[in-house]
Amino acid sequence: MKILVIQQKMIGDVLVSSIICNNLRKAYPDAQIDYLVYESTIPVLEGNLNIDNVLLFQEKHRKSKREFLNLAHEIRGLKYDLIIDAYSKLESWLIVLISGAKRKISYKKIGRTFLYTDNVPFAEFPKTNLGLAIERRLSLLEPLDLKIEVDPFPKLYVTDKENQDAITLFEYHQVRKDRKTIMISLLGSENLKTYSLEFMAKVVDFIADNQDVNILFNYFPKQIKDAKIVFDACKASTQEKIYFDLLGNDLRSFIAIMNNCDLIIGNDGGAINMAKALGKPSFIIFSPWIEKKIWATLEDGVHHISVHLNDFKPKLLAEKTEKELKKNTPSLYQEFEPELFKDKIELFLKKNL
Repeated sequence: MKILVIQQKMIGDVLVSSIICNNLRKAYPDAQIDYLVYESTIPVLEGNLNIDNVLLFQEKHRKSKREFLNLAHEIRGLKYDLIIDAYSKLESWLIVLISGAKRKISYKKIGRTFLYTDNVPFAEFPKTNLGLAIERRLSLLEPLDLKIEVDPFPKLYVTDKENQDAITLFEYHQVRKDRKTIMISLLGSENLKTYSLEFMAKVVDFIADNQDVNILFNYFPKQIKDAKIVFDACKASTQEKIYFDLLGNDLRSFIAIMNNCDLIIGNDGGAINMAKALGKPSFIIFSPWIEKKIWATLEDGVHHISVHLNDFKPKLLAEKTEKELKKNTPSLYQEFEPELFKDKIELFLKKNL
């Protein structure tokens, strides 16, 4: 059997959707399982032996109709028996249409059901603490009636060399071995997903005051200006615990660094999802416009906790559309003072350090 899973999106989405591949491998150990993703997300798939081939949806496929059609016809030529479309947007619809696959599974969407042999209801509310992001992906396996115990947890794989390189980096920066290490997911993937820098500094101060720990900042070199704003706003006693220059050169090195941390706190995004896939406890601060029910995955009130403005001031968000929430996100973030959830961070730290 030849199977293609499609998930053309960001790191978190690709990582979560990899659970489809993992469970397909358990059910069909001899199948060829391929995964179509954006090129930038490859690092989170390295070492995953459940995936035979990673097919790349590149920038040229987005910019050129000719290149896109070339890709679609290449996929048709691979003659897949089964396609599972976890992306379910125009680009993947066209690929599925041209594919010639015998069986095609995706979410049920008005006007698109003719493309698929199996249309799965798109759940609106989570049934478990796995969260909708995971539950929706697993629902795409239901039409196959797999005779296995489904594993719902995304996983990352770190090589011995990568892990040793991270340990060496910690030693170079003289990270104290007698203290636990906390990663701060300092900045979101965009401004509208980034908690107020002023407030984030207060969060970091609270962590440093509450526990004697090492603190690392997760940021890209191009984001150093914002990272420095947070660092400079922290108290001197907090700054002494921050290893500001300890960074990875790429996504794989970040994964290895995260593997040597004890937990993560901060903005929702790829860093949080990667930390969870490494089995690390997480505390997430969600943007006001993001739906917590989707990405608050594995939430158990102990190892995985998240906070959203809606938890504290629901009237501010009531009856507003996503567009309205995005427009008002800067002002809504100002309503989301760290004092609202300090007790939750304190509980999280006590339970996980």
